Formats: sequence, C-alpha cells, structure tokens
Amino acid sequence: MLTAATGRPVYLACGPTDLRKSIDALAALVQLTFHRDPCSSALFVFCNRDRTKLKILEWDDAGFWLLSRIRDNNHYAEKLVMPKFCGRSWSRPGRPVL
Repeated sequence: MLTAATGRPVYLACGPTDLRKSIDALAALVQLTFHRDPCSSALFVFCNRDRTKLKILEWDDAGFWLLSRIRDNNHYAEKLVMPKFCGRSWSRPGRPVL
C-alpha cells in the first residue's frame, strides 16, 4: 500500500492485469487479490504486461471512476515504473504517488 498526497491509500496490483476488464471485473479483482472493499476511499492501480498502460479504480459517493493512462511511444522515453512487491506496506510521506 502506498499513500497518496491526499492521504488516501493506494494499492498496486502485483503483476500484469488484462486491462480489457470492465469496472465490475476490476472491482472483483480488488476483493479477491487485495481483500479490500472496492467502495472504500482507496485507489486501486492496475498495469498491463508492458507497463505502458495504467487503470485506476476509484469510488466516490456517486459510483466508480475508471481512470486510464496510456504512454505514447512518441512522447515518453521511459516505461511506467511499478514497484515489485506484494503484501508489504510502503508509504512515501509528503510525495505524490500519482
């Protein structure tokens, strides 16, 4: 778990995720892999195998948000870096995660 600049917990999925999944499927993954409530205030981050795409599942009072970020090969030199850890707590106070 990371902590965002807003103080909200951020959970990163270990390994690649099929980003064709819908909001419902990603919410089910949150329950199965993170053992967390997808309707909590936390952000849940998933990436593809090449780490060129991200999806962030977020809940607010009106429903789910699914944010997506795609790296454009013509504009970014580096791939997205996702820490490789599972089940460990890791926070970076004072530094934005996303």
